[in-house]
Amino acid sequence: MSFLLSLSRFIDNLNEKIGHGISWALLIAVLICTGNAAIRYLFNISSNGWLEIQWYLFGAIFLLATSYTLRRNEHVRIDVIVSHFSKRTQVWIDLIGFILFLMPATLLILYYSTPFAWTSIQSQEVSSNAGGLIVWPAKLLIPVGFALLALQGISEIIKRIGFLQGKVPASAFEKQAATPEDEIAAIKAANQIN
Repeated sequence: MSFLLSLSRFIDNLNEKIGHGISWALLIAVLICTGNAAIRYLFNISSNGWLEIQWYLFGAIFLLATSYTLRRNEHVRIDVIVSHFSKRTQVWIDLIGFILFLMPATLLILYYSTPFAWTSIQSQEVSSNAGGLIVWPAKLLIPVGFALLALQGISEIIKRIGFLQGKVPASAFEKQAATPEDEIAAIKAANQIN
């Protein structure tokens, strides 16, 4: 079990780093969107390439951040019902959900999206829009994103089993929400910066 817990920590760290890194894509997408809109309204000039790079960035954010979101236990859940159960029962529900729903769906999408992306890479597919970009990087994001999600699913399964065996604390997979005190302190700190 110690090897599996080490593997889980490695996967968690990988997805944490990717999640923090991809967060910069949101800033870049907003800047491109703003710049594109300003240029379009000020100079009546536009480019399909700039529009497509925004779509690619938003797709990258969505696909690469899902594993990070799962790592932080931030996906939409049925907490209203499940919160009334014991922690052990909640972990069993998570475990069953990961094994019966998350992993099969993720692996199925990974199975079908890999040849889809590979065909695009081999043909060096380009957008059909005038001035459009190459398409294969966007298509490659699909299997990469789902591979990361599958890895994080494996990590979550390992942590839940570790909890059931008494080897992992519940804090290893609980939602990492800030307390009201933490939020107030963050607001005060932000006001002092200004």
